[in-house]
Amino acid sequence: MESLLPSITVLIAARPSQAEIKAVAASGALDYPADKLEILVARGQQPSAQRNAALKAARGDLIYFLDDDSAPEPGNLRHAVAQFKDPKVQMVGGPNLCPPGAPPIEQVFALVLASWLAFGPSRARYAVVGQARETSEKELILCNLFTRRQSMLDLGGFNEALYPNEENALMDELQKQGGKLIYDPQLIVHRRPRANLKAFARMLMTYGRGRAEQFRLHPTPGSALNFVPPLFCLYLLALPLVLTLTALGKLYLVPLLFYALAVLAQAGALAAGGRLLQSLAAIPLIVLTHILYGLGFWRGLFTPLRRPGQRPPGQVVLERVPR
Repeated sequence: MESLLPSITVLIAARPSQAEIKAVAASGALDYPADKLEILVARGQQPSAQRNAALKAARGDLIYFLDDDSAPEPGNLRHAVAQFKDPKVQMVGGPNLCPPGAPPIEQVFALVLASWLAFGPSRARYAVVGQARETSEKELILCNLFTRRQSMLDLGGFNEALYPNEENALMDELQKQGGKLIYDPQLIVHRRPRANLKAFARMLMTYGRGRAEQFRLHPTPGSALNFVPPLFCLYLLALPLVLTLTALGKLYLVPLLFYALAVLAQAGALAAGGRLLQSLAAIPLIVLTHILYGLGFWRGLFTPLRRPGQRPPGQVVLERVPR
């Protein structure tokens, strides 16, 4: 019955002067009773602070986080609500997919993001993978994420000293307290990847730095896989020296040979989907992903960590969108 449905606040962080917010227009088409749905835009320059301010003002029992450029499927709200019938479920999310009409370079970026070799289990954030299941923070992403508002408030919201991994640390904490995280591949938003190679490279560095900073503040066994790219960077750095100064130089090349075969195998798997040229273009980007993520991770291991509240959040302006 409609009267038994939980109330939902769609929460969108946007820049102060942003005129067109794609997620607002898309949220207007969501299938849900109007008296149970609130669309709240938080404008500012620090997304974590914006979301925390909006959490305190939100009226919904559930919060649906969207990035300003996320375009959710109309049925997402009703689909997600069914998962929250289990009181232990604290967060539910799904993938953000590249729109079919995106420029070719963005479609190549999307292939890389959705590849196992480049992003491991986190590929589920960018592709429809498997069936609905209990998961970890590795498969969920903030641009398409439902959560219980009270649970967020009880934990104090997002750690404003972390970016871009503030949601990942929060998910870990929810699981430590016995909460369940659910990945549902049918809970889809459409969102374009970065527009050019420079922006894509900057994103990879930021992801690596954010993960390292999260590990320093909230170390978990699940972060072990994230040490592979930085160790790979060390391997590449030592390669010329080992080849020059040791008799075992050729043996040292064996891991690189296996790595090259893995990259080719991944490209072949991507090409099996019928996008041969895009798969070939993805080969150097997969390698670039490992290197830049690894360099960003090394940087994040040594960056000064801000304490919560150390950086002024600036002004946050909340706007309720009429329906």
